[in-house]
Amino acid sequence: MQDEDIKFTSRPNSSQRIIALGIVFAFLYFASSVVVTLFLAVLLAYFLDPFVEFLERVHVPRALGALLVLLAVTSLIGGLSYLVVERADQFLADWPRYSAVLRHAATAFDRKLATVEKQVESIAPEEERGRPTVQVAESRPVRDLLFRSVGSLYSILLVATFLPFLVFFMLAAKQSIWRATMELFPAGNRTMVKKALDQVGVMLRSYLAGNALVALILMLASWAFFLMIHLDYPFLTGCVSGLLNLVPYLGAVLTWLPPFVIGMAQWKTIGPYVGIAAMLSVFHLIGFNVLMPAIVGRRVHLNALAVTIALLFWGWLWGAMGLILAIPITAVIKVICDHVDGWEPAGHWLGG
Repeated sequence: MQDEDIKFTSRPNSSQRIIALGIVFAFLYFASSVVVTLFLAVLLAYFLDPFVEFLERVHVPRALGALLVLLAVTSLIGGLSYLVVERADQFLADWPRYSAVLRHAATAFDRKLATVEKQVESIAPEEERGRPTVQVAESRPVRDLLFRSVGSLYSILLVATFLPFLVFFMLAAKQSIWRATMELFPAGNRTMVKKALDQVGVMLRSYLAGNALVALILMLASWAFFLMIHLDYPFLTGCVSGLLNLVPYLGAVLTWLPPFVIGMAQWKTIGPYVGIAAMLSVFHLIGFNVLMPAIVGRRVHLNALAVTIALLFWGWLWGAMGLILAIPITAVIKVICDHVDGWEPAGHWLGG
């Protein structure tokens, strides 16, 4: 009887679960740079592992194959970055022309806003007008921007410094990491764990490959469209708009911004902007309602509500990186729920 009492009282209650969940969320928030770097490394390692395995099948040592794959990926990213930076330099050289147009638009907007404020003040009650105005402490945007930039720069440097090494070690030592992971679980559950990890690997690779293919299609379509309408810097604008098109929901509007900024120096009527907004919205709808379900949806199996909640939560927690990692993290949680006894209803809810 005493043993039974001990077993009963040792079970975690609801309060303990809530406290543990709060600790996990606090860790994810305060250690966001480290956790995001680890998640990105795992995502890239799963994506690059088939290439390393191919080299291993042709008798290339795994460590050397991982190094060759990383060098190839780095060279590819460097080449694409060179093409973008070369066109970005031309844009920066011509920036004074665009900045003058933007300043003119901002000035006109401030004038209209001041006119609206005066009209509101004119209809305000007399006692409201007589009240002393509240002095707001002067903000220091340069200092605030500097501190925010330092924090963002630290996160970028942390990812750029450690990410290649983490991916290399994960790829080179995959077999030993795999065995050590299997030994964490009881022998009777290792088959189920292996099946779940295999499913996670297939899902993550499909997600990355599908998003890369959809991004390439959207960038080429945007580039061709901007060439047709004779927009300045069509390649640079097409690349930026195509990538922004991948942002769920918000991408439908964010993708308008680059061509709108470039077009302000070319067009003075509203017609071209309406045409750009309509065409880019069509691209976004095709990308998310046709291409993404056909290429990625078969592997991810998440419903629209789960995706929306995941984007809201992880975007609030980690900002832009949270929006990038929200869907793969939620898809991994679904796979885990599908293979753990008692968690199947949560997995069905995420996928239903």
